[in-house]
Amino acid sequence: MSDQVSAVDDILSEYQGLEAQLADPELHNDQARARKVGKRYSQLQPIIKVHTELEATEDDLAAAKEMGREDPEFAAEAEKLDKRRIELEEELADLLAPRDPHDADDVVMEIKSGAGGEEAALFAGELARMYQRYADKHGFVTEILGLSESDLGGVKDMTMSIRAKNPSRDGAWSVFKFEGGVHRVQRVPVTESQGRIQTSAAGVLVYPEPDEVEAVEIDDKDIRVDVYRSSGKGGQGVNTTDSAVRITHLPTGVVVTCQKERSQIQNRARAMQVLAARLQQMAEEQADQEAAEGRAAQIRTMDRSERIRTYNWPENRISDHRINYKANNLDTVLNGGLEDLFTALQTAERKSRLEAE
Repeated sequence: MSDQVSAVDDILSEYQGLEAQLADPELHNDQARARKVGKRYSQLQPIIKVHTELEATEDDLAAAKEMGREDPEFAAEAEKLDKRRIELEEELADLLAPRDPHDADDVVMEIKSGAGGEEAALFAGELARMYQRYADKHGFVTEILGLSESDLGGVKDMTMSIRAKNPSRDGAWSVFKFEGGVHRVQRVPVTESQGRIQTSAAGVLVYPEPDEVEAVEIDDKDIRVDVYRSSGKGGQGVNTTDSAVRITHLPTGVVVTCQKERSQIQNRARAMQVLAARLQQMAEEQADQEAAEGRAAQIRTMDRSERIRTYNWPENRISDHRINYKANNLDTVLNGGLEDLFTALQTAERKSRLEAE
């Protein structure tokens, strides 16, 4: 309990400091810094709210116990207040539990069709729509940065950002970080005339996009920049100028593209931002592996044969192989109803973090 009190005291002190900064007009002359301070302030608010209610409940409980010695009505009230105190203590402990330091961050997601040709591309497109529908329902904004489509309208390769509409301690990373890995589909493809069930796959890569990427420096000699025309279905050019940008990071082989903006300069700036976030994530993953050799980690590369999830059309079943989760609501999930699955994944992660502590 003393550790918890100390943690709350530190948070109260930080919160008051942030409040003072937000009240200073000078802060708002620097939009990037103001956003950073506002974001951290929002992250701490749930802790402050519960702590404030807990203190008030403890004061009321002490008063009710005192008066309850003479009046039975106050004794009953004291009993209710004591139950509420326990609930708030548990809620506060949960809010103070170890968290992923990137949980409040926005994310960049890449979706790539894998083995299975046109069928894999169609499935990759369905995954993209699934994430977009979930995001729309839960206060996130999606923005497609780069897209290469197949002839039938599937997704060969897509890059999109997912951002929270309002700053929160539970940002896009806290939800979508579980999606990195190989997703397998079992169904009769639209291109199959014999009605046979086939298996194909799509890969998802997810990495946090912090407000500021400070840890990664990218040397100009380490990148190759190519410009081309933005393409639509089947590679058809949709712009008349070479505004789309592809940046290859030569030491790692990482490739990022951006074709959202009409200006080549804007696309290059956005692509460099995405590249920096991707390289920072790779560096953090490497550090994590070195610090905890052998620890089970989320798959975020396409060259792993291990799959994280299977989508079975004939049985309307979705299976997440990391936590042995199964449910026969594939139609709901593909329509963006990922709530139960994400809750199960978050619960498993929280348990793992507490055990590690």
